[in-house]
Amino acid sequence: MKYCCIPRVRAWLALLPGVLLAGLAVAQGEVDVKVETVAVADGIYMLLGRGGNIGVCVGDDGVLIIDDQYAPMVPKITAAVAEISDRPIRMILNTHWHGDHTGGNEPLGRAGALIVAHDNVRVRMNARHFSAFFNATTEPSPPEALPVVTFDSTVTFHVNGHTIRAEHVPPAHTDGDSVVFFVESNVVHMGDTFFNGLYPFIDVDSGGSITGMIAAVDGVLARIDADTKVIPGHGPLSDQQGLSAFRDMLNTVSGRIQGHIDAGSAVEDVVAARPTAEFDAHWGRGFIKPDDWVELVYRGMTRDQR
Repeated sequence: MKYCCIPRVRAWLALLPGVLLAGLAVAQGEVDVKVETVAVADGIYMLLGRGGNIGVCVGDDGVLIIDDQYAPMVPKITAAVAEISDRPIRMILNTHWHGDHTGGNEPLGRAGALIVAHDNVRVRMNARHFSAFFNATTEPSPPEALPVVTFDSTVTFHVNGHTIRAEHVPPAHTDGDSVVFFVESNVVHMGDTFFNGLYPFIDVDSGGSITGMIAAVDGVLARIDADTKVIPGHGPLSDQQGLSAFRDMLNTVSGRIQGHIDAGSAVEDVVAARPTAEFDAHWGRGFIKPDDWVELVYRGMTRDQR
């Protein structure tokens, strides 16, 4: 597969707030980044830094974190955690396999944290992977970075007075995505099935699908209310309204692109038709620019329909 917009994408990589591939983590970690801590609910926080947003649950049982950004970020992450808890990081739950969410696994695993993820996360991390979109190859992760406990459907943690349920969703951002519900606290961490205020990366080379991403979002929307706090994989803390807006954008854009596909349009013609025009000012400010987003969706949809 060839992406016509790859040169622009590669030119942006040095500027990204969180590149999605583990092989680029070291360069990202060299940039001085401040970790921001956002209080979400009692005993629950979100950390923003370089890479995917981290969920944090603190209490007497120790610290559970959801995702861990890049390895060079770990000292700053642990320092931020130490500001809200004097307990160690005991467990890590990875929402999917990308290096901006699993790069900290190795140092934290060596320090004694138990790593948990969906079965496909371990499979992906344990193999060489080529991304056509980034035109880059990711080598297998070291053994210490791999999930020690994996699950095929759901897993539930009972820690710090919280019921934390991770649920695998059908292929969406990747084929190993988990959405994480803090049951009593009305909080959900969606990993990269939700990019807040950004056009999302859908990793079709890891089984991702825009149809699956819409289905994953619909599944969460059916279970939350106006008071729910929604932690996205990227972007600021959100809520039901923000997630609904993301869903509407995905559905509208994919529907328009499907119309072009049904008409036999080539990808260049679909890009030129600007099917995202009214969304670009809000969603097109991230590392995936509008033309590249249209091409990514087109190529993913045509691959799914072969």
